[in-house]
Amino acid sequence: MAYQSINPFTNQVEKTFENTTDEELEQTLTTAHQLYLDWRKYNDLEERKRQILKLGQILRERRVEYATVMSKEMGKLISEAEGEVDLCASFCDYYAAHADEFMQPKIIATTSGRAKVLKQSLGILVAIEPWNFPFYQIARVFIPNFIVGNPMILKDASNCPASAQAFADAVKEAGAPAGSLTNLFLSYDQVNKAIADKRVAGACLTGSERGGATVAKEAGANLKKSTLELGGNDAFIILDDADWDLVEKVAPAARLYNAGQVCTSSKRFIVLEKDYDRFLKMMKDAFSKVKMGDPLDPLTTLAPLSSKKAKEKLQQQVATAVENGAKVYYGNKPVDMEGQFFMPTILTDITPDNPIFDTEMFGPVASVYKVSSEEEAIELANNSSYGLGNTIFSNDSEHAERVAAKIETGMSWINAGWASLPELPFGGVKNSGYGRELSSYGIDEFTNKHLIYEARQ
Repeated sequence: MAYQSINPFTNQVEKTFENTTDEELEQTLTTAHQLYLDWRKYNDLEERKRQILKLGQILRERRVEYATVMSKEMGKLISEAEGEVDLCASFCDYYAAHADEFMQPKIIATTSGRAKVLKQSLGILVAIEPWNFPFYQIARVFIPNFIVGNPMILKDASNCPASAQAFADAVKEAGAPAGSLTNLFLSYDQVNKAIADKRVAGACLTGSERGGATVAKEAGANLKKSTLELGGNDAFIILDDADWDLVEKVAPAARLYNAGQVCTSSKRFIVLEKDYDRFLKMMKDAFSKVKMGDPLDPLTTLAPLSSKKAKEKLQQQVATAVENGAKVYYGNKPVDMEGQFFMPTILTDITPDNPIFDTEMFGPVASVYKVSSEEEAIELANNSSYGLGNTIFSNDSEHAERVAAKIETGMSWINAGWASLPELPFGGVKNSGYGRELSSYGIDEFTNKHLIYEARQ
């Protein structure tokens, strides 16, 4: 596996990184395990809080620098990249502010004596993270686990090594001790070796179903806990009482943000018959106005896909959809530009027997479905092997919540596109994975809930 930073706008190799040796992996495991033991012994939460706040300060001070690294490496718009750095800094503030609360022992009511539950660290974690949000994906798992006292080994995607190293270097600059977060350029065999190591307590992954199954298998075989976030095919349901001004404002961005390369972006737009034509025309109008170009240019509104491989995969998916009866309402034409650009595309008439019906398309392709009733919309939304996120538009909050409760998904947003905030738990069900990140739930995933009990004499 070659770790290379290839600019998807210029197609030029920016930098290549040497793979980690087995000896380097062993040294990292030794260092991280000793740090875990030291943290368990001294439990210096206050020091870790100070270091996390310092990390947030560094991220804000160097946001343009870090954003530029991400934009050059995976094609993200510079404005989106700067927003990503800001979001990571907010995670630092949040966990430093709530660390004492989250780690506070919980008193258990019992008439038989005295009982409380301590939250304690477990040990080294192996994090396998993707390329679409090079800083955010790391921050989402590292920051809460650093607060807990779980050292982390990072294996990031092979096409964003510079971003991963930049984040790890920022952690070091913030004063975190060696072993807190170590970015390694590992092979898949080395990832399995690390997970199996007795000093490792668990693994967390954001990525594909195939990758998740492999990590879960290795973790399970070695009796290690794992958390997985494996993508989605999120529904965007427009109810009869929706605010269309708001729909028109949100729907295009819900699909095109980050060039459509978001696990929780809306991918299946479910519209009532009476609104179907209106919705299609609105999306076509919005999609036709995008400006493709250099992600570092503030005037660019649609960036290239992250890689040639990503573009080829998406093109094949669209071709498969069309070969099996889907219609192209807009788009699906070659883009005469250097770089991995993909024309925004709208597909209709995708039937349940189409291979793409239950497939995540990671890019600026919207699938639009026509339904005759709210009940049919709910049934269609649930007819998916995925269950990550879901969006519902309605002017009646109670109505929207009733519909949301019927959707088999980990997260539902009402009258808004997807969002990620430090106080909101993030995760899915079904083939979208298991476990939660962020909020207090992110703290709890890899902690030992240690019961201390004294019986009444």
